[in-house]
Amino acid sequence: MKRVTWVQPEDLLRHELLQSTQEGKDVAAVRQTWSTAGYSVDPPVGGVSPEPAGPAERALAGRLLDELARLPDSTALDEPSDWPGILATMPPLGRDNRATPRSPGTAKRGHEGGDEGVPFVAAVERGRPNQTIQPDRIKGAWLGRAVGCVLGKPVEKVPRAGIEEILRSTGRWPLRRYFTAVGLDPLVAQRWPWNRASRPTSLEENIDGTPEDDDINYTLMALRTLEHHGADFDAGDVATGWLLDLPAGRAFTAERIAYRNLLSGIEPPRTATVGNPFREWIGAQIRTDLYGWVNPGNPLRAAEWAWRDASVSHTRNGLYGAMFVGAMAAAAVAVDGSDAAAVERVLDVGASVVPPASRMAAAIALGRRLGAAGIPPAEAYAALEAEFAGLHWVHALNNSALVAYALTAGRGSFDQAICLTVTGGWDTDSNGATVGAVMGAVTGAAGIHPYWTDPLRGRVSSSIPGCDGATFSELTARTLAVAERVSSSPVVTVR
Repeated sequence: MKRVTWVQPEDLLRHELLQSTQEGKDVAAVRQTWSTAGYSVDPPVGGVSPEPAGPAERALAGRLLDELARLPDSTALDEPSDWPGILATMPPLGRDNRATPRSPGTAKRGHEGGDEGVPFVAAVERGRPNQTIQPDRIKGAWLGRAVGCVLGKPVEKVPRAGIEEILRSTGRWPLRRYFTAVGLDPLVAQRWPWNRASRPTSLEENIDGTPEDDDINYTLMALRTLEHHGADFDAGDVATGWLLDLPAGRAFTAERIAYRNLLSGIEPPRTATVGNPFREWIGAQIRTDLYGWVNPGNPLRAAEWAWRDASVSHTRNGLYGAMFVGAMAAAAVAVDGSDAAAVERVLDVGASVVPPASRMAAAIALGRRLGAAGIPPAEAYAALEAEFAGLHWVHALNNSALVAYALTAGRGSFDQAICLTVTGGWDTDSNGATVGAVMGAVTGAAGIHPYWTDPLRGRVSSSIPGCDGATFSELTARTLAVAERVSSSPVVTVR
């Protein structure tokens, strides 16, 4: 029998040792107990260890997970997970509608993540109705998300060096179109195998519509949540939607743990913390674009809605990544212009909702600095890899930094931004989807070349009820209907 991934206690413990260390907890005693028993402390790269654990190993792992959960947390104030705490870290609004520095003794700024003068657009929008939505921008966001996702799918889990070797072998370096296996050297294919699940549906020669992917499924789930519950939805509504409509096998890492916790009778937000070492991974930020699309020009509300959704499965920087993406989406569908300056304004808005003392703020700032530096992409990628060495390839921090880099270095070009994103490795389809959605919203559907969109046949595949075969035109219309429905609702509702 195939073992279920992302839930085995012995694997969760090894991931939790690293996660707790990153949160500043003293894990030395737990690590020593585990290693003295003869077990590896290195987290598995995949979802499950090669060999199943015996009863003694599994029992010890469960006990040590409980010990780690009880350790004191000395850094929670810098990286709060509750909405009032998060809101308190945001710079107050100055008279010139820019962030003003906090007084000494208040939340500190970290690693240049909260520079003075960053436009705090989110604060301006409290209480304002949504701006008029341009349907072409909503459709562009849907299409861009799908294009970026499909572009990255075949090389998900392939490291950057392998991606480059594949592209050079097929005469596609640098990346400018979908991947192909045509002309690929068999030795290269053996060294860097395609993502097994995506190869039949996501290469240039076999794309026939948008294949199913969690990066699209969760956007559909957010749409259904708002269709059913409107602006007053809460984390419980999101969780119930998962149980009713999301197949358990389509949930991974933090979402799978949260799903299991729900089935055990645990309610949000504890679903995000009980036995969940993936609480700062990328899963939440692939779920929150739509909250921005239906709140054009209201990035603070988009961020708070993203927080509600993300709180089912994530904490700290996992939440902030979701808020960053939601706020960028709200800005992208409303920003004036479609050039590099417009993208920078979108990034300003996204960064403004992230607690400035957090590691996420530092990661975003690093990505933007590298993108603005004008250095060769290989140098930028190497700098990111050095900064985030040791993090899993689907962690929120490294991937958010790569997203910020690609959006900045793309200089307003849809093609350049998504290709720089996917070439950088890590979570290629998720990052491609995020950057594609931002750029598609900025440029509109008309700004995306048909060589990207034609293979998608105007439709998506999904196991979400009522969504399989949905067209992008239908999804655009549904999104616009939700945006109209929520436009007169209170801007921020803390649940």
